[in-house]
Amino acid sequence: MHSCLQQLYGVVAVSILVGSLFFALFGGFLGQDQFRFYLPGFFELYPCLSSLLSLIKLDFVINPVCCGSRRGGNDDFCPGGSIYPNPKESSLFLSLGSHVDVYFPPRKRSRIRAPFVFSEERSEKKKVSIEVLPDECLFEIFRRLPGGQEKSACACVSKRWLTLLSNIRRDEFSNRSSKPEAEIIEKAEVASEAGDLDVEDNGYLSRSLEGKKATDIRLAAMAVGTANRGGLGKLFIRGSKSSRGVTSVGLGAIARGCPSLKVLSLWNLSSVRDDGLFEIASGCHQLERLDLCQCPAITDKALIAVAKNCPSLTDLTIESCSSIGNEGLQAIGQCCPNLKSISIKDCPLVGDQGIASLLSSASYSLVKVKLQRLNITDVSLAVIGHYGKAVTDLILTGLSNVGERGFWVMGGGHGLQKLKSLTITSCGGVTDLGLEAVGKGCPNLKQVCLRKCSFLSDHGLISFAKAAVSLESLQLEECHRITQFGFFGSLLNCGAKLKAVSLVSCLGMKDLNLAVPLLAPCKSLISLSIRNCPGFGDASLAVLGKLCPQLQHVDLSGLQGITDAGVLPLVESSETGLAKVNLSGCVNVTDKVVSTMTDLHGWTLEMLNLDGCRQISDASLVSIANNCLLLSDLDVSKCAVTDFGISSLAQASHLNLQILSVSGCPLISDKSLNALRKMGQTLLGLNLQNCNAISSCTIDILVEQLWRCDILS
Repeated sequence: MHSCLQQLYGVVAVSILVGSLFFALFGGFLGQDQFRFYLPGFFELYPCLSSLLSLIKLDFVINPVCCGSRRGGNDDFCPGGSIYPNPKESSLFLSLGSHVDVYFPPRKRSRIRAPFVFSEERSEKKKVSIEVLPDECLFEIFRRLPGGQEKSACACVSKRWLTLLSNIRRDEFSNRSSKPEAEIIEKAEVASEAGDLDVEDNGYLSRSLEGKKATDIRLAAMAVGTANRGGLGKLFIRGSKSSRGVTSVGLGAIARGCPSLKVLSLWNLSSVRDDGLFEIASGCHQLERLDLCQCPAITDKALIAVAKNCPSLTDLTIESCSSIGNEGLQAIGQCCPNLKSISIKDCPLVGDQGIASLLSSASYSLVKVKLQRLNITDVSLAVIGHYGKAVTDLILTGLSNVGERGFWVMGGGHGLQKLKSLTITSCGGVTDLGLEAVGKGCPNLKQVCLRKCSFLSDHGLISFAKAAVSLESLQLEECHRITQFGFFGSLLNCGAKLKAVSLVSCLGMKDLNLAVPLLAPCKSLISLSIRNCPGFGDASLAVLGKLCPQLQHVDLSGLQGITDAGVLPLVESSETGLAKVNLSGCVNVTDKVVSTMTDLHGWTLEMLNLDGCRQISDASLVSIANNCLLLSDLDVSKCAVTDFGISSLAQASHLNLQILSVSGCPLISDKSLNALRKMGQTLLGLNLQNCNAISSCTIDILVEQLWRCDILS
């Protein structure tokens, strides 16, 4: 009898313990806040409960003396009878005494080892799984994981576990990893989702997600997998129209797992809202660069949060964000004292108020300013001219509401003393008066690029050249009011520092015989590029040859009207030796130009492009093979060269070509195999596209043997 009572007390203790755990786990759901259970406290008491269980050793085998015998016909397991008058109801319970009844489902009677252990048939139907635990329990378990390897292993179990792990901040883990730094730098275990990580020279982990790979699950995997390595330092996300794109949930995982994030770029993410950037702002205080492009759901509130929580921000790019306006820019200017670069494009809510507040607040730190297609007026340019004391690079594009007065005031503000590079595109306010004022107000201006300035004339260009005394590079593109008078006048009136001039698609050029004084030639000019200007002809080239005797780089691509009569004087006048020459598309140039060029400048020539010069033949290749010592890049695509010319190049032992293009040469055949194979010892790139006389078998041999060379066929 004493043994039966001892077993009875053990069963009661187990019942109370299990019942308490059941109430603890599910009481909160049944009674809401009245029975809320504090999980951390329960897990802290867990060792004590385990000790209690270890002290109670039960056999759970019910003695016939204690439980009675079925032979007597008594349906009760213990003497004293059932308290339920209905036999069907009493069959659902195991009576352990006159006051204790334990529920037990109806089944065939068998030898009972424990009232809480179901039969084998029942246990097969309902298997115990850790997945039945609520998220609160798993959260407490996960935050006690000892190291990164264990966290990554758990993250690979299921998306639910991965999501829970990604919701734990680094400071919420109770057990910090004590492994040495050398051991921490391991590959992330969640490789199936996170992919390969790029480690840059500065030690930051960098990751880029594009298209369908840009999902919240991958971001969560990256956050968990890199958390033990300090988290990501740079993250670039370029979304798509996929329904499973990145949302604020994924950014929240990054914010919790990567507090050392310094660079974040978000492109084409329509599902990301303000709460996503709220998470980034609250968790990534070291953020230095933020790019937002085509994120229409992000508003000024998110930008204000970033400004207040990320004081180290130095680079901000906003493009096609229709909900960002002046308030966000004002906060950035006031709260980010280290801001150095700002780029704003296609944001219709951004106006003069935002730009003026930003420029005036960051007057001594802002170095690069890029404003494209904004609804700003002359006021913004006046603020730039007055407060841009540290600006060195300024790009203005598509400012349709800015007039001549804006550029005139910007130049007269005398605040752009450090400006070195200026690019203006499609701005109707660029007139002769405005450009001259900019030249006078920016004494250190070195590089100027003017595109689609339809109101700029020869007079304004010459006046600007006189005022910009430090000018080193001048590029004019689609400025159709500029003629030969303005072009040559700017060369004659520029300072002694001008090194490069580029003229692209200027339809106002007409080939005229000009009497240009040569008293002060432009000896500083070493690079000349005149491309796709149909009116530029032989007479203008001859004048350029006399005016610029120090040319080293010449690009005349697309000038179909020039002939040997114009190119030869330019080639012969170079005193220092030509290094790079591009004559692609000059259909009237012949072998005579190449022969003269290689004879005079073969010892300096490094790159020669003759693409589309249909009158170039094997004679030019023979001259190149005999005279060029430093040539490394040769393009004779669509020329009249044959196998003989290729063989001549191969026989020149002093020639070390690295890039060779013979695309579209129908006279080159399989006979050039040995020559190409010989040149393959130095070739790194070979273009054989549209060479119809070369068989696929020859291509396969070259690909196999020239393993160092990239072959296009």
